[in-house]
Amino acid sequence: MCPMMSFRRNRLEEGRLRGRHMTAGREGSRCRLLLLSLAFLPFLASPLTLPLTVPLAAQTPAVTLEGLMSAPFPSGLTPSPTGGQVAWVQNDRGVRNIWVAGPPEYRGRQLTSYDRDDGQEIGSLTWTMDGTTLFFIRGGAPNRQGEIPNPTSDPAGAERALWRVNVLTAGEPVRTGPGATPVMAPDRSGYAYVQGGVIWFAPIPSGTDTASPVALVRSRGSPGSLAWSPDGSRLAFVSSRGTHAFVGIYDRASATLRWMDPSVDRDGSPAWSPDGSRIAFVRVPSTLDWPMFAPIREAMPWSIRVGDPETGSSREIWRALEGPGSVPQGVVGSGLLLWGEGDYIVFPWERTGWKLLYSVSASGGEATLLTPGAFEVEYVTLAPDRRTVYFNSNQDDMDRRNLWRVRVDQGPPTALTQTLDIEWEPTPLGEGDDPPLAYLRSGARTPAHAVIQVEGETRELVPGGIPSTFPGASLADPEAVTITASDGMEVPGQLFLPRDLRPGERRPAVAFFHGGSRRQMLLGFHYGSYYHNAYALNQYLAAQGYVVLSVNFRSGTGYGMEFREALNYGAAGGSEFHDVMGAGLYLKGRPDVDPDRIGLWGGSYGGYLTAMGLSRASDLYAAGADIHGVHDWNVGIATFRPGYNPLEDPERTRIAFDASPMSTLDGWRSPVLVIHGDDDRNVRFLETVALVEELRKRDVHVEQLVFPDEVHGFLLHSNWLAAYRATADFFERMLR
Repeated sequence: MCPMMSFRRNRLEEGRLRGRHMTAGREGSRCRLLLLSLAFLPFLASPLTLPLTVPLAAQTPAVTLEGLMSAPFPSGLTPSPTGGQVAWVQNDRGVRNIWVAGPPEYRGRQLTSYDRDDGQEIGSLTWTMDGTTLFFIRGGAPNRQGEIPNPTSDPAGAERALWRVNVLTAGEPVRTGPGATPVMAPDRSGYAYVQGGVIWFAPIPSGTDTASPVALVRSRGSPGSLAWSPDGSRLAFVSSRGTHAFVGIYDRASATLRWMDPSVDRDGSPAWSPDGSRIAFVRVPSTLDWPMFAPIREAMPWSIRVGDPETGSSREIWRALEGPGSVPQGVVGSGLLLWGEGDYIVFPWERTGWKLLYSVSASGGEATLLTPGAFEVEYVTLAPDRRTVYFNSNQDDMDRRNLWRVRVDQGPPTALTQTLDIEWEPTPLGEGDDPPLAYLRSGARTPAHAVIQVEGETRELVPGGIPSTFPGASLADPEAVTITASDGMEVPGQLFLPRDLRPGERRPAVAFFHGGSRRQMLLGFHYGSYYHNAYALNQYLAAQGYVVLSVNFRSGTGYGMEFREALNYGAAGGSEFHDVMGAGLYLKGRPDVDPDRIGLWGGSYGGYLTAMGLSRASDLYAAGADIHGVHDWNVGIATFRPGYNPLEDPERTRIAFDASPMSTLDGWRSPVLVIHGDDDRNVRFLETVALVEELRKRDVHVEQLVFPDEVHGFLLHSNWLAAYRATADFFERMLR
């Protein structure tokens, strides 16, 4: 058992852990090639063409993929600067719209009226300072070629643009021009944004007028992390320059630019003091040879500096100790630094091997641990009065998330929720000791939805927002389990059992491996939309009669630094394959699993592990669904580091290839379904092209589903359904 790791095991209903043997033939690995292309998507949508029921046991007709994925997915809770309002985005089966709620009823209402599953994302919600208007970005980010995602293959193309909508009148949104992530000036004069490597400023328009932007900063490097001073007179930003990064301060009155104490290191995460007289930032020593996908447990320690924006001088107020925590690790929802009331700077640190919150005086000194314990802090936000930090963590429950708050000067934290649900994005909507708190919540049988906690009472922001088609009452309650990897390491996971499993039965089984790898699957619907969908498919497979094991393999989050920074993981050796083997052997040894009918599936990093299982353990895994998986680490690394040259370090290149499925294809005999979008910006489509070509040479049964112009995390809801229908049908045929 890994030190500091504890896993909670729930009781199951009596009689659900026994099964009887069922005989079934396994299709041979050398079958004819079946192509599932987009031309057949209308047939994939038809239950008459591809029956998705498995004739293994009594079924639960109410559990369908359409029903499981029918609930809107909320994200991006954004509080207004005044008035106690909150806005967010709801993705309702691919139709994305902005919702807003405010006091006293806090009853959500839809603000925009988009009505198509067109794959156009909505994000970067930004309120004007008076709370009357919302700006937002519509359209996905460009790839390195400057192409905007266009998953519908619209001949007219797609664009990414900045829009605004009036919150009071809820009229039609108005396009204001190109741009990304607007940052409102506190003096209400306008907003700054980055476009084409330039920082622009635009006044807030009125009516249907469009803004006339002016360029503020044209400089070398890539600007980002824009942060206004409290009075709006200065704009801080980070200029990333490859080997190093500077923090810059633009002065609006003098139209001048000053660099904060420039060095050879990587500076970032600027945070202004409440009065605007000082600015804090993080300094990370430059390291030119950090290998990608290799464990980094320690390095030259990072530090926090506080500087004078008038002179550009700064001084170090805190430095991480050598050893654990010497490498900075961020949190979701905020930068690394939060400047609180009383001149306390709050930041995450892994000194104990767990990502926890600390604070230090802006004048310097020892850091104070605010959140003691063996758990991980995740979504973090500073309250408007700067006295309190709100966050979620897996304290006291490794497989879920609850909400907490803590003072900026001392702990321990106070629990705000103590439930068997999963809660994230805590968003206080006012000042004081107990302001209204908006957040997102899900459960084992309940999809993600937005709620509000007011004076101790919690209610949904959109009453009745979960549709009646959602089959919550018919779903399984997953159980936390621990499996033993083939090298002896104990690895956590979640087990889904069919609700109709009877004593003496043996069912087919499927192991699931998440992506990332910096992820953790939970005992409920996930807070990320990609894994919210993956959890839905696992529930569907369980409803169809499969025993399903979701594996939180080494190199994932939630269990501390040593688990995340696993030795020899990924391109450094592929040690997660021990977990793939352990999962298969765990399922094979269960009395309710037919050992000849075990499959596996996963996307991205999970697709990599699926391919590893099929290429190295085809005697254990009878079939697999590989969704946009990495197959050659030397290709995968180059995707994120275009300058990567495999010839520079032949030994590292050899290790990376040996840790890839492409190095062991001669052992691949089991049939596989590969699914990929050809505009994938995370895993090159080339990875699947090369794999299929080599498997064809070896006469391995391959089925494929290709989505033209689709990206990594499918933008079209229809593509999610098509991918999951194909996966369920593939397992029905291969594991019958």
